[in-house]
Amino acid sequence: MDKRAKILVVEDEKDINKLLCTILENKGYRARAAFSGTEALMCVENEWWDMILLDLMIPGISGEEVILKIREITKAPIIIVTAKTSLKIKVELLESGADDFICKPFDPDEVVARVNSNLRRYLEFSTQEKKKNRDNILHYKDISLNTESKEVKVGQNIVTLTAKEFALLELLLTNPNKVYSKSNIFESIWGEEFLGDDNTVSVHVSRLRNKLSSANNGEDYIETIWAMGYKLRK
Repeated sequence: MDKRAKILVVEDEKDINKLLCTILENKGYRARAAFSGTEALMCVENEWWDMILLDLMIPGISGEEVILKIREITKAPIIIVTAKTSLKIKVELLESGADDFICKPFDPDEVVARVNSNLRRYLEFSTQEKKKNRDNILHYKDISLNTESKEVKVGQNIVTLTAKEFALLELLLTNPNKVYSKSNIFESIWGEEFLGDDNTVSVHVSRLRNKLSSANNGEDYIETIWAMGYKLRK
C-alpha cells in the first residue's frame, strides 16, 4: 500500500484537525487540513485525494451535503469522524456514500487501522479498474477504441461510428500490420459467406476512412492494398 497517499482532513476544530493530520503524517501519509464544507469541496474539485476524513458538524455546507457532492466527483473512501453514533444516522450516511466511521473521542490506533483498511481496498480496486480499462482499449497512432464503452477517439475528438463501422475499426486495430481482404472483413463482421461481388465492404471502409480523417485534419489512417484488401496505414 502506498503510504504517501493523500488524505484530506475536514474538521473545523483546529486541535482535533491538527491531531488527525499528525497521526496520519506520523504513519507516512500526506495530510491536508480543511475547516469547512465549502473549503473541502474546493479541495476535492481541484486536487486528487485518496481518502477524505470528514466531520459532520462543520460550518458552511453541512457534512451530509458534502458527502453527496464529493460522490459526484470521486469514489475515494469517505470516513466520517463524528460524535453522532446512532444507528439511524450511520445507515443514512452509508446510503449517502460514506464508507466508514470513527467515533469521537477516538483512539489513534483505531484511526490508523480504519484508514489502512479502507485505503487498501480502494487502492486495490483502483488498480484493478485501471488494468481493466487498459485491457479494454485498443490504440493505433492517435486512435483509441474502447471495446467496453464503444467509444472511439482520434486524439481528443470523439468519433461517432455505426455498429458495423465500429466493428470494422476494431478488426483493423486488433492486428494493425495485417492486410484484410474484403472476404476477411465481410465474413468477420457480417458473419456471412462473401460472394465476391458485394460493394458493402468498400462503402463501409470509405465511410470509416472519411470519419477518421475528418477528426484529424485530413489524416488518412486506412491504406488500400491493390488487389489484396485494407490495412492501417503506417
